[in-house]
Amino acid sequence: MHGVQQNGNQNSNTNKTTMAESARGEELLRPVPREQAILESFFTQLGMFSFDRAKDYVEKEKDNSSRSSGAVWTALLAAMAHLAAAEKAYHNMTFLGQKMGGQSFFSRKDSTRTIYTSLHNELRKVVASGRHGQPASYLEELLCHLAEQLCHFAQARVEMAELYEKMHALAGQKNVNSEALVAALDAVTHKYSSKFHHPILSRLEESFRTETDVATQLLRCQAQVSEWRFLPSLLSLHGAAAKLAAWGQLFQRQKETRKHLFGGQSQKSVPPPPHLYVWLQRFHAALLAKFSFYFHEALSRQTPPADMRALTARTAPDYHGKICSFVRKHDGGSVSLVFDNRGSASFQGHGYHHPRSYREAPKGVEQFPAVVSLPSGERPLAHWPNVVMMMGDRAAELNAPDKVVHFYDDKVQSTYYLARPEPHFTLVVILDGKKSDKDLNVVAFLQEICASLRNSKPFAGLKPGSKG
Repeated sequence: MHGVQQNGNQNSNTNKTTMAESARGEELLRPVPREQAILESFFTQLGMFSFDRAKDYVEKEKDNSSRSSGAVWTALLAAMAHLAAAEKAYHNMTFLGQKMGGQSFFSRKDSTRTIYTSLHNELRKVVASGRHGQPASYLEELLCHLAEQLCHFAQARVEMAELYEKMHALAGQKNVNSEALVAALDAVTHKYSSKFHHPILSRLEESFRTETDVATQLLRCQAQVSEWRFLPSLLSLHGAAAKLAAWGQLFQRQKETRKHLFGGQSQKSVPPPPHLYVWLQRFHAALLAKFSFYFHEALSRQTPPADMRALTARTAPDYHGKICSFVRKHDGGSVSLVFDNRGSASFQGHGYHHPRSYREAPKGVEQFPAVVSLPSGERPLAHWPNVVMMMGDRAAELNAPDKVVHFYDDKVQSTYYLARPEPHFTLVVILDGKKSDKDLNVVAFLQEICASLRNSKPFAGLKPGSKG
């Protein structure tokens, strides 16, 4: 009897499980609501940077929507049209003052804050209207949930725009605190990383994560190269390049699309990538050039000299090529980039070193190794005590913006020119004989190389239409 009862309970449980699985299966097979399909198509286009097409699509749907669609749906469609316009302005960085036809795209200085704040308020009204009065339907609950998450997205965009404005203001500064910028970016990322996670918003979330990840890795690389840390900067540079390549595939998909995603028969010409993406690419290229120069010795061990010259010639600017050209014009001269290693207990020399490998900390002039030394590849030992002495005695001058320090030593019949691109590095030109401190060829060369190595110029390029 007990066995029969046990079998009956097992059969009952089996039937319940089968019914639950059947119900789940029916739910999966249930047609997606039209409104949900529209939103998925809209965010797909937004994720591919097709802002105009996305905006036109939801505006058309809004015009075609019947009164039976409901006020929440109509209000959300209007907000989506504004979101597409806001995203276009954000990615083209018009908030930094792009000039179009002689006038600013937005008349107000705080245009991005204004446009996203307005969108945020609009979305809050959608949320409030959907939860007011009678119990909301499944669709209204979904639309309100999406609107609520998009409120967080709008706030994230405002904070990112403000961060880009701060970065743009750093253009031309002697020293850029990249680590502080990384900390600010990390704070925004962590604050909003789980705030717009609905599957319908996955393209938007992916775009946000990719942008912040690339920007963070590039800024982190900037700080790591400036500390002459080979492996960390290499990994950051590679990580940013991989994410940029994946992001760039979205533009390729636009080109490969033959039909309008939303049913049109013809396709307009594909617009160029937005300015933000182009700027991130340029920033990466500038860091790659600097990395190739600062770690030239370590990299050159891995490839034949001819191949190394061909590779560095493709960087912009080609620091190694520029310096070789300068040295050829000044027969008997040399150019060295000196690293000030004082205070760095982990320093072990060029390239990568195993974390557990041991090397005694350098002392005296050995605390000032040559990162690069041309034309011979070896630092000019006879001149090194003079170089180190001047780096100490005239540190205040070297730390001044665009200052080139001049010194002539009649004992060795040589002239020294020193300039400091960033705190731990000094560029030294040594020429035979007595030369003027106003030699414009030498001074202009040093100022140009130092300004470029400082790598603050890319921040000027954040503003559309600039030459940065």
